[in-house]
Amino acid sequence: MPVSSRQRKVGARDGARPGPDALPRAHVTEIQRVRILTAMAEVAAERGAGAASVAHIVARAGVSRRTFYDLFEDREDCFLATFDEAVAQAAGKVLPAYEGQLRWRERIRGALLALLVFCEEEPALARLCVVEALAAGPRALERRAQVLDRLVWAVDQGRAERPARVPEPPPLAAEGAVGAVLSVVHRRLVGGGVEPLMGLLGELMSAIVLPYLGVSAAQKELHRPTPQIKKINKSPPGDPLDGLDMRITYRTVRVLIVIGSGPGASNREIATEAGIADQGQVSKLLTRLESLGLVRNDGVGHAKGAPNAWVLTPRGLEVERAIRVQTASRAQPASPLS
Repeated sequence: MPVSSRQRKVGARDGARPGPDALPRAHVTEIQRVRILTAMAEVAAERGAGAASVAHIVARAGVSRRTFYDLFEDREDCFLATFDEAVAQAAGKVLPAYEGQLRWRERIRGALLALLVFCEEEPALARLCVVEALAAGPRALERRAQVLDRLVWAVDQGRAERPARVPEPPPLAAEGAVGAVLSVVHRRLVGGGVEPLMGLLGELMSAIVLPYLGVSAAQKELHRPTPQIKKINKSPPGDPLDGLDMRITYRTVRVLIVIGSGPGASNREIATEAGIADQGQVSKLLTRLESLGLVRNDGVGHAKGAPNAWVLTPRGLEVERAIRVQTASRAQPASPLS
């Protein structure tokens, strides 16, 4: 049921603006930030980290250069933030798989499988971490080295489960194993082949366990069947405004939220609730949203002197809901790689 003009005006007088369903500016900023990080990963995967310019990134993200520099010092800062985000997402998959097992061998197998699945589901992020970080400068190399140190530590815990019949592994056994795994993954990511990375699980596990558990265990891992993993059919809310020829601004999202919360609002009411002082700006924005198929004017219009009555179209409802879901999910902290 549409909210009446009187109900909206009473709410404004009672200090309800921007209202209980309002989207804070920080959430809109986070949407913009996520789009920029996604764009950085995609552009770096396509062009290489060194050729991923700010112009390429903002064009892909659909934001202004000003927005970019409000959030990041420069391109390197953006790359490092994208790297950190990618590592956090990978850790969110790998750590539960590692910690869910008691024995070292099963811990490593679970973690490796989760990592390979992540690389298949997020190829741009995987390539950024494994491939592009190598050419992104000393700060990126330092962060990459920190991640590798943790992986080496986890692999080298296999010394505690070494059978008495197996010789002591060499000091660089873990470092060599991690390097070998990354080398194989690197080659597959660069080659862009269609063979699933999960198919490498047995061979990679065989190479990892060999210096710690011996030839027999390595042979068992080589022939051990790979679990069937149901692939995630990813559909946004990851990027609710993807494909729309517009920039994402605080005002744009606020207007969509206001209309979604109070269908039938007039230009003036939308401007008041969204905190836009200039009536001309809100009129231009509504016209733009209407041309994109996100809003519809159900009012009589100015021909008879009546106010407009804006409602969201089905596409607009989809975008508005996706924005809410996205900001709610972004409020959940990512798992740290520790």
